[in-house]
Amino acid sequence: MRLAIAGDLHGQWDRRDVDLLSRIAPDALLVVGDLSDGHQRIAASLADLSLPVACILGNHDTGKDHSGHKLQRQIDRLGERHCGWALRHLDPPGLAVVGGRPGSAGGGHHLSRAVQALWGPVELAESAGRIAAAALSADPRLPLVLLAHCGPSGLGSTASDPCGRDWKSPACDWGDQDLAQAIEQIRVERPLPLVVFGHMHHALKRGRGERRSFLIDRRGTAYLNAAFVPRHAVDGEGRQLCHLSWVELDQGQLIHASHRWYEPDTGRLLYEQRLHQQPLVQQQAVGDQPEALPC
Repeated sequence: MRLAIAGDLHGQWDRRDVDLLSRIAPDALLVVGDLSDGHQRIAASLADLSLPVACILGNHDTGKDHSGHKLQRQIDRLGERHCGWALRHLDPPGLAVVGGRPGSAGGGHHLSRAVQALWGPVELAESAGRIAAAALSADPRLPLVLLAHCGPSGLGSTASDPCGRDWKSPACDWGDQDLAQAIEQIRVERPLPLVVFGHMHHALKRGRGERRSFLIDRRGTAYLNAAFVPRHAVDGEGRQLCHLSWVELDQGQLIHASHRWYEPDTGRLLYEQRLHQQPLVQQQAVGDQPEALPC
């Protein structure tokens, strides 16, 4: 099972991305939120895709509209594709996706005024319980992926950790506590191979390097931060690049994870940062190897 993951979009989603997906043909697309600043254009585009999509909305998707109207309009456009606090079965390809708390800005547990306008006040334990209950209602025969805007707490407290605060000193763990609690509740009952999120951008503030975007804990759960921002770029040869994270699952186990940069007009994989790889049964042909990651 091959899953494409679009990190924080921040408005960078257009026809090139839609055409790219048709060329590389993943089995499903996961979107971690911050589509834009409350506009409906990208939500409408995602809803028009022919492949299975699961999406969680982020803190920027409120559009600074405390009434929640902008957030609700995007949820309406996405329909069942939005999985905040909910289960989405993708069949095909045969995957259970459960969304974390929508609109999260990280930092433990905090609901914005827009989120409260739509869902009311939700305390930490209740939020964790909603996520866990949705996960435990999934078909146990299907692999489970948690899809969140901000990742869970507990992944480290330095600025370069997957959910580390890098814009203000001192650095600290800026992950979501409710998501961390939900993960513990879920793993008592069933395996959890993968948690996907964004929010904390790959490039650290003030030029302090890049964030660690992948790890696997002692229980075998993998955590992938897909937020490469900006995700549209141009390389040193003037070629257009589109970023997608990419994961592959086999019999419920994660066998591959990477960050990839494609040439959108051709679908050619130009650069790959490989994060995790189980031994391959068949090696790629030499001519299929992507180029090295650009500096």
